[in-house]
Amino acid sequence: MPLARSLSVTSLSGLEEWDEEFDLEDAVLFEIAWEVANKVGGIYTVIQTKARLTSEEWGENYFLVGPYVESNVRTQVELIEPTNPALKQTIDKMNSSGCKVYFGRWLIEGSPYVVLIDIAFTAWSLDSWKSELWELCSIGVPWFDREANDAVLFGFLTAWLLGEFAAQCEQPAHIVAHFHEWLAGLGLVLCRQRQLPVATIFTTHATLLGRYLCAGNVDFYNNLAEFNVDKEAGDRQIYHRYCIERAAAHCAHVFTTVSQITAIEAEHLLKRKPDIVTPNGLNVKKFSAMHEFQNLHAQSKSRIQEFVRGHFYGHLDFNLDKCLFLFIAGRYEFSNKGADIFLEALARLNYLLRVNHSDVTVIAFFIMPARTNNFNVETLKGQAVRKQLWDTAQTVKERFGKKLYESLLVGQLPDVSKMLDKEDFTIMKRAIFATQRQCQPPICTHNMLEDSSDPILNCVRRIGLFNSSADRVKIIFHPEFLSSTSPLLPMDYEEFVRGCHLGVFPSYYEPWGYTPAECTVMGIPSISTNLSGFGCFMEEHIADPTAYGIYILDRRCRGVDESCNQLTSFLFQFCKQSRRQRIIQRNRTERLSDLLDWKYLGRYYIAARHMALAKAFPDTFIYEPQETAQTAGFRYPRPASVPPSPALSRHSSPHHSEAEDNEDDERYDEDLEAEKDKVNIRQPYTLPMKNKSIALIGANGNGDEVMSEKN
Repeated sequence: MPLARSLSVTSLSGLEEWDEEFDLEDAVLFEIAWEVANKVGGIYTVIQTKARLTSEEWGENYFLVGPYVESNVRTQVELIEPTNPALKQTIDKMNSSGCKVYFGRWLIEGSPYVVLIDIAFTAWSLDSWKSELWELCSIGVPWFDREANDAVLFGFLTAWLLGEFAAQCEQPAHIVAHFHEWLAGLGLVLCRQRQLPVATIFTTHATLLGRYLCAGNVDFYNNLAEFNVDKEAGDRQIYHRYCIERAAAHCAHVFTTVSQITAIEAEHLLKRKPDIVTPNGLNVKKFSAMHEFQNLHAQSKSRIQEFVRGHFYGHLDFNLDKCLFLFIAGRYEFSNKGADIFLEALARLNYLLRVNHSDVTVIAFFIMPARTNNFNVETLKGQAVRKQLWDTAQTVKERFGKKLYESLLVGQLPDVSKMLDKEDFTIMKRAIFATQRQCQPPICTHNMLEDSSDPILNCVRRIGLFNSSADRVKIIFHPEFLSSTSPLLPMDYEEFVRGCHLGVFPSYYEPWGYTPAECTVMGIPSISTNLSGFGCFMEEHIADPTAYGIYILDRRCRGVDESCNQLTSFLFQFCKQSRRQRIIQRNRTERLSDLLDWKYLGRYYIAARHMALAKAFPDTFIYEPQETAQTAGFRYPRPASVPPSPALSRHSSPHHSEAEDNEDDERYDEDLEAEKDKVNIRQPYTLPMKNKSIALIGANGNGDEVMSEKN
């Protein structure tokens, strides 16, 4: 589902549409991934959000290839007959040879064609294909690794599909096959080994070995050049998977990855430098209401506040209007995702807020799925108590209103002392007594199956943040993905993010990072690191990221304690901002949405495909590297007022405090600042294409040539 943003004065028009055309009439694109119509992780988001742009470029010649999962097909795919004659003959021949291949439309934006292969139906071929893999590539796959077995089946079937399609084409077609991750990588290796007429691209979104090494608390980035990759993979019993990934990277005509930091990692672990970096984008849907995202923030925040009222019933001794909502979300990788350093920084922030007698309260949400045994009874009770109090207040209000109406009807001013009778007071006293609580508000909203060994809960016990009245920092651990049907916090993820004030993602290992990107599109400031792809990308494109609400934590050149102090400083400075300052910062953050839209970032994928065609079919497509001017690429300028502290600007939100009007802040004109940004944006690189001649320049945004000599 596309993320929505406002089209207002804060929108930057500097990123223009790419008007150059390229002759793709006789070219066909197959994009192969395990997560086509099969949500497992972030690659699903990449393919789903990019599908509309790719469909517009390739039209009827774009096909996604993935595994057939019946439960997903029922809800996401409309099965139809193939429209391409060669593909129809290919599928018919494979089905008559003992396979089960389905064709349909994926019901997402762009409605791309999908070819879904039932790997379980051909499991009888697994042993023979494993033997063939050993004879051809000397890669042995153990019988107990189910995921690797699936990769073998999927790889041989996709290679079969591509080979059969090439054979069925009446005219020699220019086929481009784009493979994502190691699970699909074996198909690429087989295409090259069988010398199929296919231009191949391999994209790694995160290296296998890198993820495993970082999960083991290794000093990863300082020792990249020192790792004995074969030994490390063997010690972790993933050597066969590593071999498939490395073979795919080396066999591909074009090897890409999602960020500069992952490119460095791939060069050392996979032993090939990526030809081009293809950052992940988002499908940003715009609507025309002025500053609508600010209104959505206010609405979503009020819903979170309702949850907080119930969760902290009996201990609601803080001002919700001066309460900041922080969150971290993603896979439950305690160290890789930076939950460890975030908790330590929260403990230090709590000390600073208490010492400085701050009236700000911080509530930090941890949205990370873990093994649970249903909701916590105390948490559910809190929401029931809140609802009961609301019902009681409505009852008393109706009785009061009726008496007031009758008094005014006879032309008399009401006697306030008689407006509430004993029964009203009895009802209210019973409601107040019901809010009494003998225990502290719970940390975790669910019953954890492994409470004593859970990393987050153990860290909370160590730092001593138990949601006590004296603490200015409260913690809520929600070990389940958010859902609008939840009886506890009935909000979907997008709505929850809009209601928060700051996303905190101090990851140690994050090849890209969709969570801070989603925050940016929704106008929510975020903290990421210079070890994440998103953080590096923003540092490269923005002159002063902090001024735009993009805080980049240094985890590359600092130790853990120094990074923790820097994170604490970011959080403390954020807590000291006024409400008006936060509003203007959200305006600036949302202004960066164009930078993360596939309309801009999709051109890197286009460049990769053109590069692959030039390498695979040099007689038809000519690759001509050209020098690029130094103006290629762009950086957002530093805003006019830093830090955001407007005093005389118009209000961006309908909700507003009069006290903030009296602040002696410097002048801030949002319209003027947005216009300055538009003028200062330089155009990214372009790919002029004429007569099937390709020119790829400056794809890394700095004007450097990105083409590798490897084939």
